[in-house]
Amino acid sequence: MKKTILSHVALSAITLPLLVHAQSAAEMDTNGDGMLSVEEVQAAYPDVTGGTFIAIDANGDGRLRFADRI
Repeated sequence: MKKTILSHVALSAITLPLLVHAQSAAEMDTNGDGMLSVEEVQAAYPDVTGGTFIAIDANGDGRLRFADRI
């Protein structure tokens, strides 16, 4: 339960700015694959740690999909 709550808080912290600035998510996707790697996220949001990224990476593939949500 605690991990789920933490995941939702972390997800909100990352995705809310992306949703507000949808174009910036596309700009963050430097390789144009429709997903954000930890490196791409950290380039825009340096305070995002690897642990935070892992917590919001729902399927654990090392990528955040944004194209479906924007």
